Amino acid sequence: MDAAAQYALAYALTTSAGLRGLLTLAVVSVAVHFNWLHAPDAFTWLGSTTVTIVLIVVALVDFVGDKIPVVDHGLHAINLVVKPAAAAILVGGAVHPHSGGELIALMVLGALNALGVAGASAAIRGTSTATTGGIANPFVSLFEDAVAGVTIVLGFIAPLVAAALALVLTVLVVRMGWGAWRTVRTT
Repeated sequence: MDAAAQYALAYALTTSAGLRGLLTLAVVSVAVHFNWLHAPDAFTWLGSTTVTIVLIVVALVDFVGDKIPVVDHGLHAINLVVKPAAAAILVGGAVHPHSGGELIALMVLGALNALGVAGASAAIRGTSTATTGGIANPFVSLFEDAVAGVTIVLGFIAPLVAAALALVLTVLVVRMGWGAWRTVRTT
């Protein structure tokens, strides 16, 4: 995978991590485990059997818990820390920069991207809760799952297309989140 594809994949994965950090990390762990993705030496631990199994189990718990009103808000609070951390790890596992300083800068940018998407998603979820009493939250969660899943899969198949989709997704989620925040603030 050339450098442009690596950076595109990393951007798509960090955007997906802003929606589903643990799912994205689990999928990348599986990809590294089965050598579908070659992680730099410092991140080969990501593909170990133990890490892969733990990430799959935790991602499944997060997936199910996110469909349960009230539980989903607790998970979102935890995930505001987990998602940026996952994004930083995803960048480290996907790109092969020339220097450690460049890697750190890219990991920070990936974490900030995921944090921005996660924050906007949380605003949308907050509006959903305020306007529907949480009844619509499982449907919002399923939509986030689908978008994250498509972004992840497309990232491995066509990284440049996935990055373009991730950019559109980021703009869309941030705009929706901003609108949702304004709606809740004025009510």
